[in-house]
Order: sequence, then C-alpha cells, then structure tokens
Amino acid sequence: MNVVGWVLQIVLAVAFLASGGMKVAKPKPALVSAGMGWAEDFSDGAIKAIGLIEVIGAVGLILPWLLGVAPALTPLAAVGLALVMAGAVVVHIRRKEQFAPALVLGLLSLVLAVIRFAS
Repeated sequence: MNVVGWVLQIVLAVAFLASGGMKVAKPKPALVSAGMGWAEDFSDGAIKAIGLIEVIGAVGLILPWLLGVAPALTPLAAVGLALVMAGAVVVHIRRKEQFAPALVLGLLSLVLAVIRFAS
C-alpha cells in the first residue's frame, strides 16, 4: 500500500504544483485565454490565493511524509486539496463547464488521505 500511496502523492503533487504555479505566475487575462474561463468570476487576489493553496498543498503531500517530520500533515494536506477541488467542482457545475478533472483530483486526494491516515 505504501507504493500506491507514493504514486498518488507524486502524481497529485505534480498536478497541483503545475496548476497552482500557473495560477500564481500568470495574470488573470492569460488564464482566461488559456481556457480557464472560471477565472473571469474571481478577483486577481482570489486566483493567486487559490494557486498558493494548491502549491502549499502539493508541498504538504510530499515533504512531511518524505522527511518523517510531522507525517500527519500529509493526509491533512490531501483533505485540504480535496476540499479545494470540491469548491472547483461547484464552480464548474454552476458555470456549466467540464468538472470531471476537478472531481477526479478531489477523489484521488481523498483516497490518498485514507491511505495515509491508515498508515
């Protein structure tokens, strides 16, 4: 089960680091033109905050478990990211956009949380 946990941790960390990093680094108009239409409904600060939460969550998925320092933070980071994705699903449904990627990332985050809480 440890291998499954590590695979999920790495895949999710890469996904959230890339997604969050893009939200932090790019201006709102660039995100909208890149296909993130939902960004129109949020302020620049809110978009940057969401991106920062995703980046911090990605780090929280890897470092505590890897270093053995406060490893309980890893499943908590996974739960936090699942909550962020639940919000994303709601936003995408309200805008009548595709919500499957956010749903999958959220569910995988919950699976990881269960695996790591059990370890």
